[in-house]
Amino acid sequence: MITLKNVTLRRGAKVLLDGASVTLNPGEKVGLVGRNGAGKSSLFALFNGNLHEDAGEYFIPPQWRMGQVAQDMPETTQSATEFVVEGDTVLLAARQEVTAAEATDDYNRMAHAYTELGDAGEHDAAARAQALILGLGFKTSELDNPVNSFSGGWRMRLQLARALMCPSDLLLLDEPTNHLDLDALVWLEAWLKKYEGTMLVISHDREFLDAVTNVTLHIDAAKLMRYGGNYSKFEDMRAEQMELQQNAFSKQQDKIAHLQKFIARFKAKASKAKQAQSRVKALDRMEKIAPLLSEADFTFEFKEPANLPNPMLSMSGISVGYPAPEGSPEGTPPTTIVRNISKSVLAGQRIGILGANGQGKSTLVKTIARDLKILSGEITEGKGLNIGYFAQQELDVLRPADNPLEHMIHLVKTMTADGKISGQATREQDLRSFLGTFNFGGDMVKQAVGSMSGGEKARLVLCMLVWQRPNLLLMDEPTNHLDLATREALSMALNEFEGTVMLVSHDRALLRAVCDEFWMVSRGGVEPFDGDLDDYQRYLLDEAKRQREAAKEAAKPVAKPQPAPVAAPKAKAKGSTSPKLQKELQDVEARMGVLNGEGAALEGQLSTNAHPHEIADIGKKLNAVNEELAALEERWLELSSKIDGP
Repeated sequence: MITLKNVTLRRGAKVLLDGASVTLNPGEKVGLVGRNGAGKSSLFALFNGNLHEDAGEYFIPPQWRMGQVAQDMPETTQSATEFVVEGDTVLLAARQEVTAAEATDDYNRMAHAYTELGDAGEHDAAARAQALILGLGFKTSELDNPVNSFSGGWRMRLQLARALMCPSDLLLLDEPTNHLDLDALVWLEAWLKKYEGTMLVISHDREFLDAVTNVTLHIDAAKLMRYGGNYSKFEDMRAEQMELQQNAFSKQQDKIAHLQKFIARFKAKASKAKQAQSRVKALDRMEKIAPLLSEADFTFEFKEPANLPNPMLSMSGISVGYPAPEGSPEGTPPTTIVRNISKSVLAGQRIGILGANGQGKSTLVKTIARDLKILSGEITEGKGLNIGYFAQQELDVLRPADNPLEHMIHLVKTMTADGKISGQATREQDLRSFLGTFNFGGDMVKQAVGSMSGGEKARLVLCMLVWQRPNLLLMDEPTNHLDLATREALSMALNEFEGTVMLVSHDRALLRAVCDEFWMVSRGGVEPFDGDLDDYQRYLLDEAKRQREAAKEAAKPVAKPQPAPVAAPKAKAKGSTSPKLQKELQDVEARMGVLNGEGAALEGQLSTNAHPHEIADIGKKLNAVNEELAALEERWLELSSKIDGP
């Protein structure tokens, strides 16, 4: 178990924990909560050894293996699969021991090394890694792509997969859902529910916390308070505790006032002096109950739209996707993602856009937002349509060197030039006041955006969006980087918004609170989804299972001989294919069949109680067979591609 006893933890001059105590038991799934800056990430740093307690006692079992998501952006040309495989530290150590053992003549060591390699799961390591990668939303065609060919968000998903690949007794997850779509999030929940070790997770997604935790650890006023139950249970108990504390404080204040009144009235009277003095001592001995200092709430609202066209817009047979890349040969067709969409968006609708990763949700929203041109069909916009668009990458387009006030001034100039000012206050003092309603007060209005946290940047984007007074809100993953309080404020503001909302989000609490209908983007089309979010989660899990099974089948280049060797599938010749290539392909297929037979026989021998000298020899031969097979499979793919033609 993990124990903290009267622990004090500082970061610089700031005291994050002051005499904090708690016990976490093996196998517990703990949600770590508290407002921003309370010390959640610093407590993680204590657990992983990057910080040490300044006072008190801290204990974690020394034999526990720890898994956590590395926060650095990986830069490597390794394939996605191999990068994740190397997250299995036990397997990696076993591989290194095999290499070291093979460099000696110690057959006992070699035999032991090969046995350990088998026990570490070498035979299915790639399959296990690929199941994690696919579960987190990658395509089967991307499994062998270099890590540094992916964007930052996708690389962080690979870091998460690598952490899950690591055998661990303690798993630390700091905001694991930030870069995930809803389908990947649902898969991650299912995976974590099966995790057998102790887990601590920091998250601002209440439904995620409810699904994967059974204990909540709250950091408040430099203390740790443990609650049995998930986040919703914690909220209920916390509210009850706050009410009791407030009542106790009020009663104590009444008692203090009564004692002070008695003392003031009788302290000068000799006959009452002793009684008055005893009440002074009673006041001194009284352990004062602290007044309840509730965490500062953050609220905002969308202004009433200047007008509400109905319909907002109509889509007639449109196809959406991406134009051919610059420099492509003339006539290269665009990439179509979703076809033949015929739908109207009406005033006051609340539409949640669902769909598995890569199906085209963001592409559809970008097209409606005018960031992408339609590939075919027609979009008719209502007169006076004013779109407010919160994009997934919106934080990236903020200017790091500029401060919030400069962003607002630039926005005013842009909208004035476009003739879109609709009664908004535009003086600098008005803009300062408006920024203040989003907690950008004092020096923060002049702080460079590049030095701000992700949550502060997201709040600035929301501020700019609200100021524009849109009548159609397009929101693509708006809650990334937002804390629980700001998510709650956004949910309330969207509910009170009088215009139309179209929302893509992995935050199910937000989708449930805001949307009253859903569109499903799937298999190249858009259709109404008649079920609720629970139905959709079941659909996503079934779809993920189907994709994993398909990937496993696709990953089998050659079937194992049963009992005779089975050759790899033959490529069909096209046109005047070179007889030389056909002959080489046949030779490769024949050799692969032989090697598969040899490999199966060697694996069978490894499972017998052979002499260490023999096991070492078998291990060497099996390694050689697998290496030759891998090279032949690559050559088979090259030859098949050449023979099939473009």
